[in-house]
Amino acid sequence: MALWIQAQQLKGDALHQMQALYGQHFPIEVRHYLAQWIESQPWDAIDVEKQQEEFKAKRLLDTLIQELQRKAEHQMGEDGFLLKIKLGHYASQLKSAYDPCPMELVRCIKHILYTEQRLVQEASNASSPGVGLTDGTPQKYQQINQAFEELRVMTQDTENDLRKLQHSQEYFIIQYQESLRIQAQLSSLTSLPPAERVQRETSLQSRKATLEAWLTREANTLQKYRQDLAEKQQRTLALLRKQQTVIVDDELIQWKRRQQLAGNGGPPEGSLDILQSWCEKLADMIWQNRQQIRRVEHLTQQLPIPGPTEDLLKELNATVTDIISALVTSTFIIEKQPPQVLKTQTKFATTVRLLVGGKLNVHMNPPQVKATIINEQQAKALLKNENTRNDSSGEILNNNCVMEYHQTTGTLSAHFRNMSLKRIKRSDRRGAESVTEEKFTVLFESQFSVGGNELMFHVKTLSLPVVVIVHGSQDNNATATVLWDNAFSEPGRVPFAVPDKVTWPQLCEALNMKYKSEVQSDRGLSEENLVFLAQKAFSSSSNNPEDYRNMTMTWSQFNRESLPGRNFTFWQWFDGVIELMKKHLKSHWNDGAILGFLNKQQAQDMLLSKPNGTFLLRFSDSEIGGITIAWVAENPNKAGERMVWNLMPFTTKDFSIRSLADRISDLNHLLFLYPNQPKDEVFSRYCTPPNSKAVGDGYVKPEIKQVVKVEFSSNSDQSAGNSSFMDHAASPTVSQQNSFPIYPTISDPMLDPEGEFDLEETMDMARQVEEFLRQPSEPQWSGQQS
Repeated sequence: MALWIQAQQLKGDALHQMQALYGQHFPIEVRHYLAQWIESQPWDAIDVEKQQEEFKAKRLLDTLIQELQRKAEHQMGEDGFLLKIKLGHYASQLKSAYDPCPMELVRCIKHILYTEQRLVQEASNASSPGVGLTDGTPQKYQQINQAFEELRVMTQDTENDLRKLQHSQEYFIIQYQESLRIQAQLSSLTSLPPAERVQRETSLQSRKATLEAWLTREANTLQKYRQDLAEKQQRTLALLRKQQTVIVDDELIQWKRRQQLAGNGGPPEGSLDILQSWCEKLADMIWQNRQQIRRVEHLTQQLPIPGPTEDLLKELNATVTDIISALVTSTFIIEKQPPQVLKTQTKFATTVRLLVGGKLNVHMNPPQVKATIINEQQAKALLKNENTRNDSSGEILNNNCVMEYHQTTGTLSAHFRNMSLKRIKRSDRRGAESVTEEKFTVLFESQFSVGGNELMFHVKTLSLPVVVIVHGSQDNNATATVLWDNAFSEPGRVPFAVPDKVTWPQLCEALNMKYKSEVQSDRGLSEENLVFLAQKAFSSSSNNPEDYRNMTMTWSQFNRESLPGRNFTFWQWFDGVIELMKKHLKSHWNDGAILGFLNKQQAQDMLLSKPNGTFLLRFSDSEIGGITIAWVAENPNKAGERMVWNLMPFTTKDFSIRSLADRISDLNHLLFLYPNQPKDEVFSRYCTPPNSKAVGDGYVKPEIKQVVKVEFSSNSDQSAGNSSFMDHAASPTVSQQNSFPIYPTISDPMLDPEGEFDLEETMDMARQVEEFLRQPSEPQWSGQQS
């Protein structure tokens, strides 16, 4: 309601702009009588690009109709009778218009509310220039609006001068025609008697001389008018070009950069509406000035006067055409990018938009947009204007789409809903480059005319780099390529150049952004977490963050070279953590229950200072996407000695069977989450409720429980072959019989020296077994079997 009250206070051009938002598609009376209801609804919570959210839009439409009908029923009196009829008519009209497409209603109202907010904001800034910015409006936005006002005044000034020039020239032509008439009269005097001829000739010659003198002076004046007007238009075009640079080369490029970082999990790039409003203002003023220049050209052709104006007009015409061409081609953009990791034979969607389409009436003859996938070399050639028209690196199905004009929002866009990459043609790779490092891009092209076919435009734009995969197993490495490109590419680069190495703080920022986005958490990576990652990345033992400030990490270190002693890269390990967290453990991370980024020694140092039964959760060093439980308890082999135990890592596969909270609940020897929280306070609300003993069909449902086997080493007091299971009724810190389900230093070839599962050695053993089984059977085997 507050917004509508402020919108009603608008004046002048702002009021006209506000009124232009309404019409048959959404009457202003509906906005007025339902103002409070409209402003209280969650329009922004509905993504108009997601078809599955249409039911929300339908619910809002139905409620809007009900509110209108209720408002109509409560109208009383003579005036109320007419309003009752009108509101009832609007309810039927809106239902008929939007029932088949409720998303259009959401799009319409979002556009109305946004535009009203912008107009109110601009009016507020204009009315208090000395007070400073209102509601945090950026200083640059205020400067842009001031520049537009200056351009408006300059364009109006040249329009007034042009009218004066036209009137002066029309009067000049009339007087020139008069001089021609006098000359014709002089030529016809030969038929008159001599006395009369002399008298008439003297009078006509006098008038002719006076008129010719005036015409000479007026011709110089007209030439001066033309010169002054052309110089004013030069200044206007210079300011237009400067304003266009600010909007297109600064603001639009920044929006594209935000869009790129959003691909890494950065904040959303934001609405294009304000950029479109600026671009449309630019288009409007450029077109006005172009029309003025053409009118001056027409005047000069109508009355040629020798001088420098003709060359100046040619220059002006070329400049204004160049400015509008640059505006149109640079505002053909990708509003919704295709997936940057693109799997063949998989449906995907994307949206392209022309920000000045509505203003230039391009929709009167809707252009068609074509999408093609090209590789890095083809993209480079394209930007060099080399002939690549028929080049492509694959086949995209459903790659043609007509641009549609949305009346409610004034946007011209093409929404590709069912594209699919049928096949891809790869280039030859060199060195260590893999298929998941090869970058492609989707090229969008269109052609249209403006101004009654006065100007023809061939526009094209490239998507962000795309990595094409054919199997889900390639997703991890493809994501690394995309992450590195999005984070570290420079604006205006040659496709798709990125630095080979970056500073550690730069990489930390990218990793933190990706982690928070994927895990959907406000809790990002702490300085301690980043130090742990630095230790892993650089094989360092330093705990001082300052030691890593000036260090750099190469792409090879990031995702080509395996970590020391492992068969996976730094990124593969980190991405495994992300996958585990976002699929199963995000709630526990948000609760602060998972420390995660710790090594064994750090976990041991932290736990040994705590009471028995204290445990923590840390990510596995040896297994991708693994998390282990470490806890402190008595050493069963040495009385009176305590030690830290590490449970074999759990992975996504394990948690799809039984959740972390349930597994921790099953293990009664785990008492306190580090540093001192009772585990039930942290995990009980995530536990699965116990099953009833019997169900309707008479069967008892089985339950899965976490049970950990303990094997004692040969120097134990117990016999070497003895083994036991953890008794869930008693804590291991109390009962020595119920020893711990752990793997301390024992001679098991599948465990590394620190007692953690060694994936590489296990795979080697699996390969040996496989080779053994492939050997032909010996005769004695068959004899034994018989």
